[in-house]
Amino acid sequence: MAIKPLGDRVLIEVLEEELPKQGSLYIPETAKEKPQEGKVVAVGNGRYEDGKLVPLDVKVGDNVLYGKYAGSEIKHDGKEYLIVRESDILAIIEK
Repeated sequence: MAIKPLGDRVLIEVLEEELPKQGSLYIPETAKEKPQEGKVVAVGNGRYEDGKLVPLDVKVGDNVLYGKYAGSEIKHDGKEYLIVRESDILAIIEK
């Protein structure tokens, strides 16, 4: 990965949901909600508290839930990514 987040930021690959269907009709893109699930692709070094570096709780490969309007969206090599602070991540999904 050519993108390395700084500090307590996390790079998330947005996982697209399947195209929603109502009966035999597909719901248009404009009616879809923003996805809130993704896979952690890269993490920063951590955050400083009281002069000490505290590593992040999430790691590369974790599936996470994040806030609906959190972070900054970017596109790189045709994929959608989201850069968020660790505090914007709501939960780690364990499978």
